[in-house]
Amino acid sequence: MPPLAPSAPMVGRDAELAHVRTLFERAREGVPGALLIEGEAGIGKSRLLREFGAEIGGRADVHVGWCLDLGATRSPYGPLTGILRSIVARVGVARVREALNGGADALGMLLPELESSATDRDRTSPERLRDVIAALIELAAEQAPQVLVVEDLHWADESTLAMLSFLLRTLAQGRILLLLTCRTDDVRRGDAVSRFIAEASRQRLLERVVLERLDLDAVRTLAEQITGRTLSDRSIERMQERAEGVPFFVEEIAGCADAPLPDGLRDLLLARFDRLSDDARRVVQVASGAERPITHNLLAVLAGIDEERLDASIREATRSGILVIVDEDYRFRHALLREAVHDDLLPGERARLHRVYAEMLESRCEGSYSADAAALAYHWQLAQDDRRALAAAAEAMRQAKTQFAFASAARFGEIALGLWSQVSDAAEAAGIERLDLLLVLASILRNAGDGERALAVVNVALGELDPDTVDPRLHARLLRDKAFYTMNLGRPGSIPLLQRSLEILDARVDDDRLRASVLNTLASRYMIAGDLDEAIRLATEAGEFAERAGSDDEVSIAANVRAVSRAHLGDVAGSVEEYETARSRARSSTAELRYRVNFSDLLSHLGRYREAVQLAEEGLARSRRFGVERTSGSVMTQNMAVPLLELGEVERVEEMLARELAQSTLRVFRMYTTMTRVRVLSWRGLHDEAAELLAESLPAFRETGTVERQVWYDIVVMTVAVAESSGDLPAALDAILRMLDDAGPRLLHQRRLLLQSGWIIAGLRARGDDVDGAVRRIRAAWEEQHPQLRHDGWETLLFALLDPTIDALAAAMVVADGDDVPVTFRAVVRLELARLHVRGGDRAAATVLLGEAAEQADAIGHAQLRREVGDFAAHAGLRPVDTAADEADPLTAREHQVLDLIAEGLSNRQIGERLFISVKTVSVHVSAVLRKLGVSTRTEAAVAAQRMPVGSGDVTRA
Repeated sequence: MPPLAPSAPMVGRDAELAHVRTLFERAREGVPGALLIEGEAGIGKSRLLREFGAEIGGRADVHVGWCLDLGATRSPYGPLTGILRSIVARVGVARVREALNGGADALGMLLPELESSATDRDRTSPERLRDVIAALIELAAEQAPQVLVVEDLHWADESTLAMLSFLLRTLAQGRILLLLTCRTDDVRRGDAVSRFIAEASRQRLLERVVLERLDLDAVRTLAEQITGRTLSDRSIERMQERAEGVPFFVEEIAGCADAPLPDGLRDLLLARFDRLSDDARRVVQVASGAERPITHNLLAVLAGIDEERLDASIREATRSGILVIVDEDYRFRHALLREAVHDDLLPGERARLHRVYAEMLESRCEGSYSADAAALAYHWQLAQDDRRALAAAAEAMRQAKTQFAFASAARFGEIALGLWSQVSDAAEAAGIERLDLLLVLASILRNAGDGERALAVVNVALGELDPDTVDPRLHARLLRDKAFYTMNLGRPGSIPLLQRSLEILDARVDDDRLRASVLNTLASRYMIAGDLDEAIRLATEAGEFAERAGSDDEVSIAANVRAVSRAHLGDVAGSVEEYETARSRARSSTAELRYRVNFSDLLSHLGRYREAVQLAEEGLARSRRFGVERTSGSVMTQNMAVPLLELGEVERVEEMLARELAQSTLRVFRMYTTMTRVRVLSWRGLHDEAAELLAESLPAFRETGTVERQVWYDIVVMTVAVAESSGDLPAALDAILRMLDDAGPRLLHQRRLLLQSGWIIAGLRARGDDVDGAVRRIRAAWEEQHPQLRHDGWETLLFALLDPTIDALAAAMVVADGDDVPVTFRAVVRLELARLHVRGGDRAAATVLLGEAAEQADAIGHAQLRREVGDFAAHAGLRPVDTAADEADPLTAREHQVLDLIAEGLSNRQIGERLFISVKTVSVHVSAVLRKLGVSTRTEAAVAAQRMPVGSGDVTRA
């Protein structure tokens, strides 16, 4: 139930309350809503929700969770635990277990009371936990409207924000209303809460209401309600001058109307407290140490007074408007009151109070005060017990890591590191040696997407160790990890670090598995740099050590490196064999995801786009399951986006990029995404914006391009895309010819650029430019490829565009309409064939071809193609035939995709996950499908799908 507080009637919030009511009525009709109520401290955010909660009474279940003010030690999933526990209590444990079909065990990660003896925590994952939480909320919404209140979002941890972001995207149906409050003056620009609010607002997942200060009339109304008498204009003006329209301060000042007004804000807040009896002040001081609502039994133990005096003291504190009763527990009427009372304690009093709290937390493991390492770290720090604070912080780091809350784990690890020098037996207290703590912390930071801090931490470790006395295994691992973090940042220097690591292993360590790991990492660096033969040699050596050590994962990774290297050398058959070894020997998530990342990349380079999408999509789901969506998942997103764009699924790619931009990831992974963003902007004709993004990113790309050859190629791809989009075809062709002049290694990335040059040359030829020299150079470069990369559909396309004839382009058109060719070439080939027909006098054939080209350019939303087709049609005096005018098929390509998935029986959430679009976007498409088909249910739509003619909407369907 929402908290109830003795206070004056609410004034000045009629419009805001009406807004909440409107959202609630929509939610009751099955349209979920989400609202952020924001404003400064004391402005009335929680009060507004109390009024609303009291108003809806028995018409909905209201579940409240508080983000706790634990400073730097914020608990992972802080407010969600209370909300979920409240929902389970309302629905019933038996019903939850029955309805979630085993998923209740996943909730045991947050609600230990739901764990069973058969629970396998290793099977729990972030993805499973998110799905189960969403399913639980939807289950409860079937029973009654659900109002979920998250108070004090400004204190939220990153794991809570990630879960809320997921729920905003997922809960697209059901009687659900999510209400958030946030103290705006405690949100720093650029922090996690600020990014969450900005992204949710940008995607229109969250409505926002800002509570403004009260005007003079509202202040008068409020003050006179509190005092019970008419106040003079001078009194009201003086009150407004001091309170500045903040309702909480108006209440406090009005409460002092019969006494001199305190001088400062702190004194104002303590005015009520100072009027309490000694016992009541003692109770309130004790309560100020609690980081959450405090139970009666715990307050009784900590206050140290008998029951009769305790009851009297609590009654006095509640009647004075300092404490309120919330679900049988006590809390302060406002956080500002708690802060004032707590800050008024003497240092010794504060330390003793928090020591008692910490000791109680350690001894009592029931109810809301179950073992909580984050809260323990908070209390032991304020108790000034560095040893116990260190132990609690280290344990909190371990707990958060097992919950996949890497950002929270990193924060606890850094707290432990900061306390280390103040504890004489720190390693014993923390249960881990300092260098090992640094090693673990750096890895956690990397998984949290903070590569800079990961590198800084491992540098601290290397700076502290003594090479002569340190465990050489640890030394070698630290060097290996530094190399890893260095390359994550796209910086040079990783190869010498790995070579030094190998020297240590060769001289002092007999550990075949570790040697295989370092060799594999070194081999991958040579592979990425383009030294493919050396990469194969080192990976072969790594595989031998891995076999000797019995490490399937290192065998898999070695095969993976060899597979990539062989592919770029042109030995596709040998590469595929190596990939099969990598797949079959992978045991860990790291080896499996590396296989999926690299093999999907190869499939994309070969034009096997649908296979690439499927493999990457499966890998992305796995990366979420393993909690590494910011690292491996980010690469997998890119490996999906590239082939999807080649298939013309630009809307889906835009949805994916929007999600990717919402989360923090490593620098090198952001660079991969930037390349796709530039391509998408260019695709849409936003060439100025694309050029600006390219200019901003170019310094980083150039730095990384010196050590990562594929990033060097990305520069060429972006340069060509921007030039083409702006109509500067000579600059686009020049970028490709300069690529051929470069003396660096040749990778598979060159194939797609050579194919693109065919389109560019065709456009230049149509303008009358001399392209003979460029044609010879492009053809020669293509013919220099390995035989396994020759005589395919791409070659048919390219050669037809380089030397166009009616027959060659007709054959190319058949190829372009297939699956393994960039979809843009369907229009490109038709446009070039139309040009030949116009020159040959067959204007009728040209008109039909231009109509088909225009239809395909429109279907994929490609601005440059639309422009080129339209310009040629206008220049030739032709009007394209609209071959898409099929009244029997009213659906768009995207609506066909949605209809197909409806026919498979998928829910809106499952459709959104399959197509990588938001659930709300799916709802829009579903409504459009039902309307256009003239049906009212999904079942009727599925039946209609079976009756539709084969081929309907096939231009861009996945």
